[in-house]
Amino acid sequence: MDRLDSSSKLMIVSDLDQTMVDHDDKHNTSLLKFNALWEAYYRRDSLLVFSTGRSSTSYRKLREERPLLTPDLTVTSVGTVIEDGDSMVEDEEWEQFLNQNWNRDIVVEETLKFPELTQLQSETEQGAHKVSFFIEKDKAPRVIDLLSQCLEKRGLDVKIVYSSGIALDVLPKHAGKAGALQYLLNKLKSNGKAPTNVLVCGDSGNDTELFSIPDVYGVMVSNAGEDLLEWYMENGKGNPKVMHASERCAGGIIEAIGSFELGPNLSPRDIRCCKVETIDPCFEVMKFYVLYERWRRGEVEKSELYLEHLKSIFPAKGTVLVDPNGKERSREELIDGIRESYGDMKGTPFRIWLDGLSSSQVGFDSWLLRGCFTTVLMSSQDKGSKGDGLMWMHVQHTWLDGSSSEPQQHYNCFI
Repeated sequence: MDRLDSSSKLMIVSDLDQTMVDHDDKHNTSLLKFNALWEAYYRRDSLLVFSTGRSSTSYRKLREERPLLTPDLTVTSVGTVIEDGDSMVEDEEWEQFLNQNWNRDIVVEETLKFPELTQLQSETEQGAHKVSFFIEKDKAPRVIDLLSQCLEKRGLDVKIVYSSGIALDVLPKHAGKAGALQYLLNKLKSNGKAPTNVLVCGDSGNDTELFSIPDVYGVMVSNAGEDLLEWYMENGKGNPKVMHASERCAGGIIEAIGSFELGPNLSPRDIRCCKVETIDPCFEVMKFYVLYERWRRGEVEKSELYLEHLKSIFPAKGTVLVDPNGKERSREELIDGIRESYGDMKGTPFRIWLDGLSSSQVGFDSWLLRGCFTTVLMSSQDKGSKGDGLMWMHVQHTWLDGSSSEPQQHYNCFI
């Protein structure tokens, strides 16, 4: 949260499975649209938080499987662990806070008395402040009621969360996704960085409490489960700040940004032409790489107009690109290479996505942009030039440590 010097314009707090990540979409269409939107407009002055029932171990595995952005913070294990999104260093203050009136050994001892609670979730899904089971839906209400009474008699303050019609989690009373979010909001406020707007996003029962935080906007994606929809009908339908989206997963989040007028919601991936008047460096970078991806996949017409557009945004003289192997290329060499690469990734899963794009003004009309493995220097074009706003003065790409120039198995290009 220290990345921003002042209050964030927007703070998005999103569940992962079947909310940000659509497991029924192997092409990650809506997720990639959200990624492009976030990097183009929001990364510079907003906060992204992933709040998931997954453990930290399971979350890391998901990052290897799907093109997830690096968030500012992760809230894992149903709100019992808060970590920095980049370094994954745990918030020790939150951990100590959850220790109050909590004893995991007593929780385990009491749950052993219930024959319905014999199916533990996997070892990776257990935690210092989380004891998790699978239980049939018709048996859950009785067990939750009786177990709560037993643990209260033992002097513990707990909450029991049931979601997706099968998962039961025993947590400290102040844990959970809502407890973790309220803790983060209080921390931001105490540092004078309270976000202007907060949007929470979910699809299942363990997300319901997120919508109870005062003054937040909330979106249930169109594919939300029965447990969350039941809560909505009973508690949220009359709330103008809570909506049930018509789009699935990340598409529903984008829809909510527009419906609540929280900021731009037209993703660069929804733009089909190359000439879009803009003086926004981050948007320009996103637009370029989306069009380059489509060129390689053969999804746009092989037109000299596209190549002429590239000529208008790169300087005619000198080195304009340094590739990961250190080879320098002029504008003509760059464009010739792009011309020859048309359609070479057609029929493959090849996608380009940027993560952690930052922009800083380094001169009156110059900007330096950095992604994970890409650095771009841009400058405003002179009035009357053939370009449409910004000139790409220099681009440098680097490899991820341990990688090479060989194509990746899944053809994902992470920049």
